Amino acid sequence: MITERLVLRKWSADDVAAVVGDGRSAHWAEDFPAEGDRVIAGVIAQLSDHENEYGHRQIVERASGLVVGSLSLFWPPSDGALEIGYGVVPSRRGRGYAPEATRALVEYGLSAPGVHAVFARVELANPASIRVLEKAGLHRWTADGGMTAHFGTALPEPNRSRP
Repeated sequence: MITERLVLRKWSADDVAAVVGDGRSAHWAEDFPAEGDRVIAGVIAQLSDHENEYGHRQIVERASGLVVGSLSLFWPPSDGALEIGYGVVPSRRGRGYAPEATRALVEYGLSAPGVHAVFARVELANPASIRVLEKAGLHRWTADGGMTAHFGTALPEPNRSRP
């Protein structure tokens, strides 16, 4: 997937192994991987088929070719809904990369058969992440009365009958 400033590409087996093994790659930003990237690489390493069409992606800055974060659609959908998660390394925050990448992956997720909604869970104490979701076009759906809220978007009712 390509956006105006980013490439969202599947994790390679080499990148997964490097992150899990605390390695380094020349095509990573100096502060990649962040903790969330390590978690995702660990998840991918445990999957029998990490090449799932709808799944985990690295965020690559087109101008530099460097990996600057990652995002995921957590497959399979539950009742037609996919959860999304994202992270951009500190050196690239504030550039609008997270909303740009999130918006593209949400659109992609909504194109999957049987998917009619994409949502994210966010801590209410994280206003930057809330802004990312709002800029990506997600809306606040619920709050649990505590520390987190769900933001999401859904296809209009007529489009939900897809296989």
